[in-house]
Amino acid sequence: QVQLVESGGGLVQAGGSLRLSCAVSGRTFSRTAMAWFRQAPGKEREFVTAISWSGALTYYADSVKGRFTISRDNAKNMVYLQMNSLKPEDTAVYYCAAASILVRSPQGYDYWGQGTQVTVSS
Repeated sequence: QVQLVESGGGLVQAGGSLRLSCAVSGRTFSRTAMAWFRQAPGKEREFVTAISWSGALTYYADSVKGRFTISRDNAKNMVYLQMNSLKPEDTAVYYCAAASILVRSPQGYDYWGQGTQVTVSS
């Protein structure tokens, strides 16, 4: 059984930073593509960023490009999302997800965490 556990969410003022973490267990992590998605109230879940198993490839949504950075530590089975210059529109529940291949669509991800709330105040 694959488990993904996010942490690091919270309340931050606009312009501030947060770092989300995702701990992965129960799978050969080093061969797994990882991604972060988010879902705001009343909206569909949207792609934020993804990283290949080696870390060599990364994808970002245009809305976060230049502000967010995804990284991974295969030795620790961890994925991180560094979020800088946060905006009120970044407010959402952020989900960590795992897949066999690197894709942007949530349908391509087999395993999901429970989510962590990020709230950015103006």
